[in-house]
Amino acid sequence: MPYERIGDLPASVREHVPRHAQEIYKEAFNSAWQDYRDPAERRDEASREEVAHRVAWAAVKKTYEKGDDGQWHARR
Repeated sequence: MPYERIGDLPASVREHVPRHAQEIYKEAFNSAWQDYRDPAERRDEASREEVAHRVAWAAVKKTYEKGDDGQWHARR
């Protein structure tokens, strides 16, 4: 289901990525939730939620990367 607030995101997002990345995640997830409501739009029989999470992480990874220190940092 779509997320109304950043505080509603999974702990794996809230506790590990910067605030801006959380905003990106929320917006990408909610957009993908709408875009992939039709099962025919999804690959490999993934659920709507699985696809939305994949899309959200991909969006975060366009702007952020996990450093050698294990922390997420903005890409240069």
